[in-house]
Amino acid sequence: MKKLFSVLLLAAVMLLLVAPIAFGADAATAASPDAGKLSYYAMAVLGCAIGIGLAALGTGIGQGFGVRGACEGVARNPGASGKITTTLIIGLAMIESLAIYALVVVLIVFFVNPFKI
Repeated sequence: MKKLFSVLLLAAVMLLLVAPIAFGADAATAASPDAGKLSYYAMAVLGCAIGIGLAALGTGIGQGFGVRGACEGVARNPGASGKITTTLIIGLAMIESLAIYALVVVLIVFFVNPFKI
């Protein structure tokens, strides 16, 4: 519980540090016509980095739990290792597909051009 609290506290502090950068604009950049484009691309890059990082973190944790369970199952019943391995590989493929979906979304956000007319 203490670890979860510290992670949430760190996330809140990071949010408070990034928010002024995201919403603040000085007069020099606000006057230029490309200020909106630059701000959009900066936030897109930041969002992509955070998104793929969280996706990799979540899938890594999920795969770790899956492999741990499979190792415990094989240790308890070595005769069922074939079925456990098959189920493990299918489960890992499903978990990894979530990271691939996140990568696709991140690449779409990263390479889309909303300013194209």
